[in-house]
Parts: sequence; C-alpha cells; structure tokens
Amino acid sequence: MLEKEKIIAALRLQKTKSVGTILAKKLIVATGNISQIFKEKPSNLLRISGIGTGLIKELLSPKTLEKAESELEYIIQNNIAVSYFLDQDYPKNLQHCIDSPILLFKDGKINLNNKRIISVVGTRNMTSYGRDFCKELIADLKEYNPIIVSGFAYGVDICAHKEAIKNELQTIAVLAHGFDQIYPKVHKKYISQVNENGGFITEFWHDENPLRENFLKRNRIVAGISRATIIIESAEKGGSLVTADIANSYNRDVFAVPGRASDLFSKGCNNLIKNNKAALITSANDIVKMLNWDVEQSKKVLPKQQKLFVELTIQEQQVYDYLLKNGKQQLDLIAKECKIPTYILASTLLQLEMKAVVKPLPGKLFEAI
Repeated sequence: MLEKEKIIAALRLQKTKSVGTILAKKLIVATGNISQIFKEKPSNLLRISGIGTGLIKELLSPKTLEKAESELEYIIQNNIAVSYFLDQDYPKNLQHCIDSPILLFKDGKINLNNKRIISVVGTRNMTSYGRDFCKELIADLKEYNPIIVSGFAYGVDICAHKEAIKNELQTIAVLAHGFDQIYPKVHKKYISQVNENGGFITEFWHDENPLRENFLKRNRIVAGISRATIIIESAEKGGSLVTADIANSYNRDVFAVPGRASDLFSKGCNNLIKNNKAALITSANDIVKMLNWDVEQSKKVLPKQQKLFVELTIQEQQVYDYLLKNGKQQLDLIAKECKIPTYILASTLLQLEMKAVVKPLPGKLFEAI
C-alpha cells in the first residue's frame, strides 16, 4: 500500500473533474511531488500553465479530501492493491504512455514481470469463426506463456479470458467501472477464476458506473499495458478499432485476423489491414515470429559471442544486453532502465548502430540485431 498522504493526494486529483491525467502529471512535475500540490499557495499554482482560479477552487475543495478519505477506507477494508504511475509496481508498458492513469486499482494475483503481454480484443458479437480462431490462437501460444489482457466484455473479450484460464495462462481483465459491481452481470461467475489466474485492473473508484465514456478510457489501458494488440473480429465500427488506434499511437504492434469481404464482423479487421494499421495474422506462429518470441531464447547467448567479434565498452555492452533481453524498446525506457542520461544514451546507441549490433526503428525504438 502506498503511504496515506500520497494516495489521498492522488485520489483528490482523480476526483477533480477539471483535472485529466495529463494535467495531473503536469501539476505533479511543477510542484515536485503529488502531495505538495495540496500544500502550495494558490498564487503559486496560478503560475502553472492551464491552471485557473476555478480549477484551484475545485482542486482544494474540502469535499475532494472527504471523498478521497472515504475511498481510501474502502481500499483498505477490501485489500485493494494500488499502483502509482511513478512507482516500480506500475505496469511498465503503461507507464510510458502520456495519458496513463495516475492511479491503478488491482485485485487478484497479478504478476506483470512477464515481458510477453498481449491484448486480445474484438466484437461482442463473435461468430464461430472468431471463437475458433481465438481458442486455437491462445492454445498455440501456451508454450510461450504470455499474459492475456482483455476487457471482460461479451464476445471476444470473455472468450480470451476463458481460454487463457483453460490453458493455465495469466489473464488480466481491465474494467470500465469500479470494483463494487461487475459488467456485464452475467460474467460475475468468472470473477473467482480470473482472480485465481491473474486479476482485475481499473482506474475507477469502487462505486463508479460503467458509463459510455469509461469504456473508451478502459481501452487505452488495454492497449497501453500490452506489448501488442490482436483484433480477432470487428464490424466496420467498434470499440476494438479504437483500441487498435490507441495501440498504434503508442507505437505498439497491432495484428488483425482477416475474413471474407462479405462478413460483417470481419470488415473492421480487413480495413485495419488494408490501411496498414495492423499486420495480417492467420495463426499463432505469425505472432511468435513478428514479436521475435521464436528467437529470444537463442539470442540470450549472443552477448558472449558478440564480445568475441565486436569490442564493446562497458556501457555499450550494458545497453546491448538490455535490448537483447527485452526486445524492441523506446529510447526513454532504455535510459531509465539502464540509468543512463538520454543525451549520453543517444551517443551510445549511435556507436552500437555503427558497430552493426543495434538497429533503430520508427517511433524512437531500438532493437538488438
């Protein structure tokens, strides 16, 4: 559990309607830490771009403090795990998304140390074609032990969760509401199974209803927490297409299952592929190859071999070993994990590129060769 002052401050920020996640992070950076926001003089807060007197009045209202304290009481009484976006236990992939929630609430036996995290989403009106593909896909991925993420909705979502459990894989359900209810109610029977094989994540307070806008917010977590997003089936318009767009904006891999041009619930996937917004997949083997899961094991021995042929500095070897272990990574994440200033890391990566052991990719991504 986070220290009380920190979590109360974060809850107050969440409860201030005029403060979204990006503005909340701006306030945190400007004041030095989240607790300091509520200790600053209003005159100091007014110096921050985007902050006005009306927002400050709402932010510092005693009502937000009262509500935050009440929510904290619920969290403690129900043993809800809380992750702050700057802390180590916050999902690493999601941490680097600009609009990631400042707080996440978790329930179950979630372990995000596994680097192979994929989201499987799609239409709520799944056909037998989509169901069969989903089942076969997850069964064939079992040997690679990925974490399967989805939104606990009808159709593809619940199919993905159930197949993950069937194949003894960890599964994470991202909710569009608080923990005090479940939507859809018919899925209540799956709660204990999901908790035993992973768990639930939400950014919403315990009594928050599944409002329409909450599902769009939920989708960004589904896309951001994962290494890749797989669209099984989708009509020409649908929430899973929004998830695909968000994943693309995060520079994550997106895959789509093709279907016949006449199939209603393949039109969305076909359009993603046609517009180069998703790679076409026809089997689990496509995922394995495109995410380099098939070569990760053999790559682990390459650092020792690399030293025999290319002379690397200690820092170059550190960065190379990190990329070899973790696959494609963004510049800022490499800098953070390797504890190297960005301006120095940029030079190091250039030297590795010149030595033909690292290659740059679009979106400030780098990969060991």
